[in-house]
Amino acid sequence: MEKVTQFLKEVRHELSKVSWPTKNQIIQYTAVVVAVSLATAVFLGLLDLMFEWLLNKFVIK
Repeated sequence: MEKVTQFLKEVRHELSKVSWPTKNQIIQYTAVVVAVSLATAVFLGLLDLMFEWLLNKFVIK
């Protein structure tokens, strides 16, 4: 049990050194992640539609 207690004390000490982001930074980072995810989804969706059209036009007929 002593090792667990020591480990938790060290974790707490290390976490006190962390530079945590501000609320505005979190909001901005979240917006960037959502925007990039949506852009990627749209891009992949358009690729899927293009390949489906190509397959139907030239392969499947």
